[in-house]
Amino acid sequence: MRTLTKTHIVVPSPIGPLTLVREDGALVRLAMAPPTALDPEALGEQSGEGFDDVVRQLGEYFAAERTSFELPLRPAGSDFELAVWDQLTRIPYGETRSYGHVARAVGEPGGAQAVGAANGRNPIAVVVPCHRVIGADGSLVGFGGGLPRKRFLLDLEQRGDRLF
Repeated sequence: MRTLTKTHIVVPSPIGPLTLVREDGALVRLAMAPPTALDPEALGEQSGEGFDDVVRQLGEYFAAERTSFELPLRPAGSDFELAVWDQLTRIPYGETRSYGHVARAVGEPGGAQAVGAANGRNPIAVVVPCHRVIGADGSLVGFGGGLPRKRFLLDLEQRGDRLF
């Protein structure tokens, strides 16, 4: 059996420190929390090696110079969660979709609550843009990083300000 190599790094951002976790070259986690708040076994060793692309692309995103990410991703989840997260990557930069819209797009009309739960378990925040999903009435609801961060990310994408 092959052993997977996990490493992590913490990088600053306008929304606070981001903990990035790689496993055999793919990004498996981007958490808006310090490593001390996460399961140590899920982090692997701390090492900045191999994170150049993701750090550069995040910097470009926060500087409003990048509208999508080109990174190898390997989120872990159920088939439904993976379908939802894939759909999130299809929401254009600067736009939003409702939970119901995402539910219909993954073939689960009436599954808005299930989409909300999957959204809340998104392990690769920002890169897999769960912040672009809003309530049917246009309200900001449910964001694991907190609603102020969600508002910040949406405002960044709509204004295109240079912030980082």
